[in-house]
Amino acid sequence: MHVLVCDPISPRGIEFFKARPEFRVTVLPKRLSEAELIPLLADVDAMVVRSETKVTRKLMESAPNLKVVGRAGVGIDNVDVEAATQRGVVVMNTPGGNTITTAELTFFMLGALARKIPAAHASMVAGKWDRKLFQGTEIAGKTLGVLGAGRIGTEVAKRALAFGMRVVAYDPFLNDTRAKQLGIEAVSDPDAVYRQADFITVHMPVTPETRGMLNAEAFSRMKPGVRLINCARGEIIHEDDLVAALTSGRVAGAALDVFITEPLDAAHPLRALPNVILTPHLGASTEEAQEKCGLEVAEIITAFLLTGEVRNAVNLPGVDAKTYELVKPYLALGEKLGSLLGQLVKTPVDRVHITYGGRARELPQTDPITRAVLSGYLRQGSVADINNINVRSAAASLGLAVEEKRSDEAVTFNEWLHVQLFNGSEKVLSAGGTFFGSPNNPRIVRLYSTPVEIPISGTLLLLNNQDRPGIVGKLGTVLARHQVNIASMSLGREAAGGEALTVLVLDSSPSAECLAELAADPAISNVQVVRL
Repeated sequence: MHVLVCDPISPRGIEFFKARPEFRVTVLPKRLSEAELIPLLADVDAMVVRSETKVTRKLMESAPNLKVVGRAGVGIDNVDVEAATQRGVVVMNTPGGNTITTAELTFFMLGALARKIPAAHASMVAGKWDRKLFQGTEIAGKTLGVLGAGRIGTEVAKRALAFGMRVVAYDPFLNDTRAKQLGIEAVSDPDAVYRQADFITVHMPVTPETRGMLNAEAFSRMKPGVRLINCARGEIIHEDDLVAALTSGRVAGAALDVFITEPLDAAHPLRALPNVILTPHLGASTEEAQEKCGLEVAEIITAFLLTGEVRNAVNLPGVDAKTYELVKPYLALGEKLGSLLGQLVKTPVDRVHITYGGRARELPQTDPITRAVLSGYLRQGSVADINNINVRSAAASLGLAVEEKRSDEAVTFNEWLHVQLFNGSEKVLSAGGTFFGSPNNPRIVRLYSTPVEIPISGTLLLLNNQDRPGIVGKLGTVLARHQVNIASMSLGREAAGGEALTVLVLDSSPSAECLAELAADPAISNVQVVRL
């Protein structure tokens, strides 16, 4: 079998491949373009890449024997996963290789920021001896706020605790039980972190909700003199607002490894600020991390090619073709139900209960569907590198119990997939879905225990409103004033004249001003936007 290593990986990874007599290994000396790669792919069984090589649909179409693409690292933006799935190609990554490395960099940045080490070093190199200029602050006894308590966030928290810091963490999926096990305090919203933290570190993925979340408004709610560390994603911080906050002193300092646009422009104002530490995206740049990722990608590809074992797959694993065809429609429905709930939930959750009813209870396998539900749900929080293999262990690491039930109870629909979120014995939120007419027409048909009819894609505007004449016209008028078109509408209510649930499918995302105008109406509440 032919293994093509397209991007540099650690020598140990190469040696691992070459030690197997079943493999013929080709290591490319440099990154090749798509046109240059195509002639080399005729007999390739496995491709190994990092972030440089783009594995496109066209490349895969030129590789008839291709069985697996291995990414030495976490991100898979350079791999067309949909095309790979359609062609039966397994895509694998190495999500655990950079956890410790990134956590360590974060904590070292925190220490360097507290003691002004880079500026003091630069002063010494310049021949100066300015002790008073570089007076720092102790971290013992200070409060570290962690935004995103996934693998990396919890590793940072452990190190902070060892240095005598108090740790408060916000994560939609961090419950009190897991927080107590870690020795940290879980809070219900980012504002609770802003109010308490002397240092704030970011470990969240980029989503519509987190993009630019650390902006002027957020800085105004933080403790004066707070210090920020970001080794996660540059897009989470509004850079212009951060420059203003650093200049005014509202934010005392920032240590940044990631930026909205990389490489950072030579004239970017962050470069000129004395209270900023900048590094060129070094989160995974250690010998150990590169060694781990290179060796791990060799191990998982070898296991797959020689034994069929699937680890760290980011597309559907472990089902035969016949079963896949049966469960395939439910995968999209389940993922969207999970995504919907993940975007709507506002309180901690410690249990996910998934019910398979009607014909769904007769499926030969439900595990891939459960994993799809969990993936959609967890991707809305701090777990950025979820795939269908690691999603159950990720849920367990967050203290999230997963229950599945094949129900014999009578249901209104031929197929029924119902997802409920619990905190202890209290049901927090639920949503159910089915198919209208055929598996190609999935719908979400119950939300908050209220009948609805929602497609599983698009921009949704959800709100509660008083069930009275004129409310629908008011909604249409406000949206029209802000140039937002309504594609479809679903209204659900328990009783006439009471509170109703309205779900609008929109052709575009409403502006903040539009949402504020809706929320200001006393007859309207709980205005939320969800993107499926």
